Amino acid sequence: MKNIPDNQLTLKFMLKSPIKNVFEGDVHTLTSINLRGIFDILPLHTNFITLISDYVIVDKGLPSEKRFNMKKGILYVLSNKVSVYEGI
Repeated sequence: MKNIPDNQLTLKFMLKSPIKNVFEGDVHTLTSINLRGIFDILPLHTNFITLISDYVIVDKGLPSEKRFNMKKGILYVLSNKVSVYEGI
């Protein structure tokens, strides 16, 4: 990707549960599921909000892959930052 600053090749990601911050850091991709099905969030994604269930996977298929299981939550993307609030 030419002419895109390195900090825009990642997403800032934060996952919070009702009792603690579960994860905060830079990720390359994010995968989750909502009522319409499985979806991916990539760097420079448009602003977006949805209810999610089951899981969030960051960096799917990469050595840094992490999976966070949850029953439900809310996910929103704003200005290359992804925030997930579990249990809402």
